[in-house]
Amino acid sequence: MENRPRGRLASGRRPGDTSSPTPRQLPGVVLYDGERRAAIARRVRRGELARVRRGRYVTPTAVDRGQALQREARVLAMTAAVATSLRTEYWFSHETAALLHGLAVHGLREQVHVTHAWRPPSREAVGIPLVRHAVALPERDRAVVLGRPVTSLERTMVDCARLLPGARALVVADSALRAGADLDLVATILEEAAGHRGVRQARRVVGLADVRAESPGESILRWIVHEAQLDAPELAVEATTWRGTYWIDVAWPDLTVGIEFDGAVKYSGGRYGDPRQRLLEEKQRHDALTEAGWVLLRVTWDDLRRPDLLVARIRAALTSARARRGR
Repeated sequence: MENRPRGRLASGRRPGDTSSPTPRQLPGVVLYDGERRAAIARRVRRGELARVRRGRYVTPTAVDRGQALQREARVLAMTAAVATSLRTEYWFSHETAALLHGLAVHGLREQVHVTHAWRPPSREAVGIPLVRHAVALPERDRAVVLGRPVTSLERTMVDCARLLPGARALVVADSALRAGADLDLVATILEEAAGHRGVRQARRVVGLADVRAESPGESILRWIVHEAQLDAPELAVEATTWRGTYWIDVAWPDLTVGIEFDGAVKYSGGRYGDPRQRLLEEKQRHDALTEAGWVLLRVTWDDLRRPDLLVARIRAALTSARARRGR
């Protein structure tokens, strides 16, 4: 397959990067029982239970870290309710499988995806946005995550690459590589799907996938660069300065132009330490890289929402760097 993903080995990661996807656990489901009607109603009033659909309640997850995590919690609750409702053989698939595998999922939609060998009656799981995919799923593409039937990591990566918009698909693909997806098997699944809907895009997504991408923001940034037909950057580029060696998120090392994705989380405290100290360290790092001849662009989530302006900034920086070198 052309354009094999780069950085496929764990050794390609930045030093100290030991993060790996953690499978998501589904919340427990309480089924309606007429004899316990009053007790269930009291627990709902107290906030101890939340109704997901008729006759299905879950223990709410305390999430206070933004809309994305709240949406994930709601989808996990919906998925748990679906698991108690379906009677035919199924596997959670696409974005739902990606979520259960613990992969990064950007722009998650509030619906549940399941794959069946045939299309079962639509009356199952009434009240929940359920997307059914009627596909004969090979044994090879089946897996179990924390007791739940899901499509395999590789199949999930391909399914999302075929279905989702490119940037969102690359987020999942990069994360799947970090989780250890087998690229040879991914290539086989793509070959078997040749001629079907979304396969052409999937090949592009898989070809761009890189285990060294550390965040959804980096993945989206690379897709924007790819779509703008700019020269492909490298990831996790080593840069030597008088202060020592630093790693630049995305860069064109021959032009000493780099991009740092700033999600702002690292300045909020918590596991990242004192935010004031982090800001000081970032300034020292930026100054050292600048003195070493690097041109650094900082990119935030707001910048990713305005791709035209972002592409113009990147193109200008690359053009200026080439002019300095007489290219």
